[in-house]
Amino acid sequence: MVSIQLFKDNDKYKDDVFAAVNGERVQIKRGERVQIKRKFADVLEQSMRQDTATANMIERQSAEYEAKAKSLNI
Repeated sequence: MVSIQLFKDNDKYKDDVFAAVNGERVQIKRGERVQIKRKFADVLEQSMRQDTATANMIERQSAEYEAKAKSLNI
């Protein structure tokens, strides 16, 4: 078991988080320190890494688009 605490606000990050690994599911309450199995913590970590990679890719692509549009006076 590992201890985690998920960020909570009153907007996008207010609801519980559901995670599943090989058919086993868990509901994780935001804003409170909870104990979960390591496999669920690993899934959450992998998801955060993928979200970061996606955001970085979008940022790069947007910058490339803006540079290309500027070079074409669009």
